[in-house]
Amino acid sequence: MPKIIPFKAIRPTRDIVSLIASRSYDTYTKSERKARLENNPYSFLHIVNPGYKYHKVISGEEKFKMVCNRYLEFKEEGIFIEENQASFYVYKIVNRDAEEFVGIIGAASVADYQNNHIKRHENTIKKREEVFKEYLKTTGFNAEPVLLTHPDSDELREICKQVMQKRSEYEFTTTYRDTHYLWPVSDSKVVERIQHLYAEMPELYIADGHHRSSSSALLANDLNEQNIESTAHNYFMSYIIPESHLRIHAFSRMITDLCGMDRDEFLIKLDSIFKIENRGEEFIQPVALHNFSMYLAGNFYTLELRKHHQNFNNALETLDAQILYELVLKPLLSIEDPREDKRLAYGKGKNDMLSVKEKVDQQKFAVAFSLFPATSQQIKDISDEGLTMPPKSTFIQPKLRSGVTIYEFL
Repeated sequence: MPKIIPFKAIRPTRDIVSLIASRSYDTYTKSERKARLENNPYSFLHIVNPGYKYHKVISGEEKFKMVCNRYLEFKEEGIFIEENQASFYVYKIVNRDAEEFVGIIGAASVADYQNNHIKRHENTIKKREEVFKEYLKTTGFNAEPVLLTHPDSDELREICKQVMQKRSEYEFTTTYRDTHYLWPVSDSKVVERIQHLYAEMPELYIADGHHRSSSSALLANDLNEQNIESTAHNYFMSYIIPESHLRIHAFSRMITDLCGMDRDEFLIKLDSIFKIENRGEEFIQPVALHNFSMYLAGNFYTLELRKHHQNFNNALETLDAQILYELVLKPLLSIEDPREDKRLAYGKGKNDMLSVKEKVDQQKFAVAFSLFPATSQQIKDISDEGLTMPPKSTFIQPKLRSGVTIYEFL
């Protein structure tokens, strides 16, 4: 029975929201960041990269304090305003492919995360958790929601439909040609009904944002031990969408060498695992679960997992990223730790195999594998069984922009 509450968002004024909104810092190239910082004084990147003002690279606590300073400057200059009353926010994204994502931004309970009413499917890295916890503790705000998902709800869909009949508070299009819309929802009856509908659900699932969730939980533990009067730190900002609006893509795997084997030796090893078909220069992507596309020595291959390897004992074993790791990466290519091994790299997106092919042709990598995307049911089953996926198992959309709604907890 997840508890989702409305909150008073700090958000940009309507006229400059398109200038404020930014992607996650690490998704920009160095040149992209520089261009945005030089040409857009309102970009949220100025807050998360505060050293730019002094042409200095800073890190750690010094950086976190300066992030807070920049944020406070934006508020003092009237760039950010505070919602008059606690609200939910209906948020819609329409991407360049005309795919539509509609969900609700609210604050999810840390206790529900800790009690497994908000379920996870990825391991987190302790060091990253601690760093982000300290960041949150110093800055006092969160500007990037965790993406949560749930089974489709006819009533929630109807509520969103009714809200979206009115003029949106925000409507802006990014350079990626995604159009974003936001509607604050403060009517007490509608707010109460939304809360009730979430509370009726047995659980929610984290689609994206495992480290943000875990860091928020660590922060809540710290502040509760200090008997902080405010309770806002016991929640974290979330974008909650139905499963049907989730888009799951796969990460490809690129490996620098064949661990001493030549092409033919490697193919012979694979033959006991997969039914293999050489498709030459024909561009091939997987079309079903347990089918893979491989690019090796100028040729595309289809790999179909043999039936005797499909005797699965749990939900994780059905995952193609796990299958590839257990049957190929680890035993044949000696990749023990897919998170840390420098011989392994990842590509992402639904058509990334074209760029992957170029890297193999340039001999940056010896072989590459493309996977069929995991399903939302697989993610739920793995979460329900208390298991975790290997790294880079899913690339999930939608991706919200930072700085559109901000959740303050200190």
